[in-house]
Amino acid sequence: MSNYTKEDLQNMLNNSEISSQALETLLKARENGDIDFKLVDIREVYEYTDASIKGTDLLLPTSVIHLHMDKLEALKNTPTILYCRTGNRTGHVLSILKKMGFDKMSHLSQGILSYRGEIVRDAAIPNKL
Repeated sequence: MSNYTKEDLQNMLNNSEISSQALETLLKARENGDIDFKLVDIREVYEYTDASIKGTDLLLPTSVIHLHMDKLEALKNTPTILYCRTGNRTGHVLSILKKMGFDKMSHLSQGILSYRGEIVRDAAIPNKL
C-alpha cells in the first residue's frame, strides 16, 4: 500500500466530492487490492470513446440512465464514484441518487477535464447499453 492507510482511503471514498489526485490514489489502491469501489462514467457514448479514465467499470449515459436503474441498484451498497466532463452532470445525478438512498456515491468534482491520471482513447464500451 502507499503512504495511505485503509482508513485514509475509506475517508477519501466517503467524501461526496473526489479530487483528481484522490481518484488517482484510489485507483492505484484498488489496483493493489487495498480498497474496492466502482468508477462510473455518465457521459454519452461518443464522449466515452473519445477519452475515458483508465479503470472505468461502467458507462451509464445520463440521457438513458433511467433505463439502467437495475445497474445502479446493484451498486447501491458499493462505494461508487461517478464522473462526467466537468462535474456538472454528476453533481445533478448525485443529488438525485442521494435522495433515493444511494449513500455510497460520490463524484469526481471537476470531471475528466481536471483528471491528471491515465486517460484511454478509443476505449471499448465496458458494458452493454
